[in-house]
Amino acid sequence: MKNRRSGGKTILTAIGVLLMGAMIGSLIGEIIKLGLPEGVVKEVLLRSIELALGPFAIDLLMFSMTLGLTLKINLISLAGLGTAYYLLKNWR
Repeated sequence: MKNRRSGGKTILTAIGVLLMGAMIGSLIGEIIKLGLPEGVVKEVLLRSIELALGPFAIDLLMFSMTLGLTLKINLISLAGLGTAYYLLKNWR
């Protein structure tokens, strides 16, 4: 059986680190939003694109669920994602 680890990192670890980087970048973006005055810099840094999937309704007679996912991506969250990728690549 092949070992799923490649250099000590699994795929799930990589995905988790990249998601955390994007979330931390988004958090930093929200903090920056509070501190920056209105203007071009704020608009460029914090303009976001929303990617949505769903909502999907699942009705199983006894219960029903509604599932959905929305990603908001801006320049700061991309910077967090890039930083996480750099750290993941150089992590030993």
